[in-house]
Amino acid sequence: MLLCAASVLIIANRSAAADKKPLKVFILVGQSNMQGHAKISTMEHIGMDPKTAPWLRDMQKRDGSPAVFKNVRMSYLSTGGLKEGALTAGFGADDTKFGPEFTFGMTLDKRLDEPVLVIKAAWGGKSLYSDFRPPSAGVYNNNEKVSGHYYRLTVAHVKDVLANISRVYPDYKASQGHELCGLVWFQGWNDMVNGTVYPKRYSPGGYDDYTKLMAQFIRDIRKDLSAPKLPFVIGVMGAGGPTKEYKGGQKRYAGVHQGFRDAMAAPTKLPEFKGNVAAVFTEKYWDMELAELKSRDGKVNQEVKKTQSDKKLKGKQVQELREKLRKKEFTDLELQKLAKGISNAEFHYLGSGKVMAGIGIGFAEAVIDLQRKGR
Repeated sequence: MLLCAASVLIIANRSAAADKKPLKVFILVGQSNMQGHAKISTMEHIGMDPKTAPWLRDMQKRDGSPAVFKNVRMSYLSTGGLKEGALTAGFGADDTKFGPEFTFGMTLDKRLDEPVLVIKAAWGGKSLYSDFRPPSAGVYNNNEKVSGHYYRLTVAHVKDVLANISRVYPDYKASQGHELCGLVWFQGWNDMVNGTVYPKRYSPGGYDDYTKLMAQFIRDIRKDLSAPKLPFVIGVMGAGGPTKEYKGGQKRYAGVHQGFRDAMAAPTKLPEFKGNVAAVFTEKYWDMELAELKSRDGKVNQEVKKTQSDKKLKGKQVQELREKLRKKEFTDLELQKLAKGISNAEFHYLGSGKVMAGIGIGFAEAVIDLQRKGR
């Protein structure tokens, strides 16, 4: 059994719980990419890559529908309200999507072979400087109602679930106890693009304030959850892939993107967080091929618009032109990958199930590694 960071329930009678292992509790927090914008339909694309195809053995049933992990239960608070139940695809930004939680829970189920509860709190378009602002950072912009609102919602959600575990995990017995075993943070876009809050973001150290807020967040949430050594994983923004691989128009953003990623990961270098905070660089899961196909398709669309304007094409003529240009530009296999692999924009990791699945696995492996270091 892996040693978790903090027990939040003292087991009164361990002999009575001998047949039940303590419930392992993990927390996922963040904004839209923690919500998850990968359409369930994009799972088919995972099978088109020999390196990732084996994941589908665990992600799908024999009939190709999403697997259901009965030993992993979800409690997810988001824009649409509260959703709870056995882990499967559909705990994303809406019921047709999934985020990191799917393969995160899948991997924990496989590696731990113990009961698992995943508590997720995620809302799209939220910042750390204001929405998730930790209490020790003070009130942002003199607005007590807005400042830290989603931090408070997250803490309240976790505490509510832990006080009512049997609601989410029907087989749970109080005698078995439960342990907080890790928290994963996946957020950043709203801070990265805000030039008002980070006016020096194009200069070295321009995002130092984000690093300070991240460190304060870690300290505060550990305190508020009574888990002083709770393993904490920072999911570092990686939409677009490694900045050294940026091409064309992307290059103009390479400096600011890298600067922000460095600031996100920086808390791991603080002495107090050594061995209990880790960074997962999500850029390593970016699908370069899929991004390149999307870029080429964008050029096709530009040509279609130009020709449509020049020749006054309408309706069916436009569609026929697009199909003709696509067949000229792409192989049949590439067209299949385009159709099945992408379901959203680049800042949502292309809405790619393949990318999101890799990120979830990476988060789980990082949490497990921190637990081993904390033994």
